[in-house]
Amino acid sequence: MPYQSHPARTTFHTVSADGVEVLYREAGAADAPVVLLLHGFPTSSHMFRDLIPLLATRYRVIAPDLPGFGNTVVPAERGYVYSFDNLATTINAFVETLGLGKYAVYVFDYGAPVGLRLAADHPERVTALISQNGNAYVEGLGDAWAPIKAFWADPSEANREVMRGFLTLDATKWQYTHGVANPDAVAPEAYQLDAALMQRPGNAEIQLDLFYDYRNNIALYPKFQQFFRDSQVPTLAIWGKHDPFFIPPGAEAYRRDNPNALVKLLDTGHFALETHVDEIAAAIHLLLG
Repeated sequence: MPYQSHPARTTFHTVSADGVEVLYREAGAADAPVVLLLHGFPTSSHMFRDLIPLLATRYRVIAPDLPGFGNTVVPAERGYVYSFDNLATTINAFVETLGLGKYAVYVFDYGAPVGLRLAADHPERVTALISQNGNAYVEGLGDAWAPIKAFWADPSEANREVMRGFLTLDATKWQYTHGVANPDAVAPEAYQLDAALMQRPGNAEIQLDLFYDYRNNIALYPKFQQFFRDSQVPTLAIWGKHDPFFIPPGAEAYRRDNPNALVKLLDTGHFALETHVDEIAAAIHLLLG
């Protein structure tokens, strides 16, 4: 029998949107319902490498690298200012460039304030919401935010220097392995890749700017919550319950504004896909029907 490639094979593409060369992964039939995957800090669409084939059996799955992450390229002449408003503007342009009129959106970490900006501004596009450790409530902010909150309160050079500690290989590995029952289950190339990409010239300053700008996401939580109340879209909040940054009350809070939201807590940490991809994929398929 001749060899046949798997129908859910992931392909890689680049498209110009908002003056940015956005790298994205795609898999699934071109005419299938769309699932848009938005990654967080300090990773890229690489975090979805195992999830994409599991969803692409029924959906067209698209996962871009945000500006400042992965293999998306921001030309120097673009004069890009790294803020969450601007990340959302770029991803909105990306969505419009690809002609994605309707999509379910999966948000994680930084992907939450990006994706929820899009959802609040264009609720007619969103068919479902999957939040995997993607916070939208103050009570979801864990104790690990203490040094970041200190930076927000006093953006001095001394506090900015403290934040550089989050950009090291050890800190990145900790994000991947903290709260994981068997840390050896986490692929080491995942955190090694993230740490290496953050060491590119100029990237540290980008990340520090985004740390400081994150405070503006908190101010938008009421807007995001209004979207949940108004839209009542099918919602799944599926979280690693040992995440030190986004703690379980943030997942439970989704039910406050959407009583039909499904909340599932997994026995793992921040990067739940590294250990529970099968469970997450099954829950998404159940949500999307």
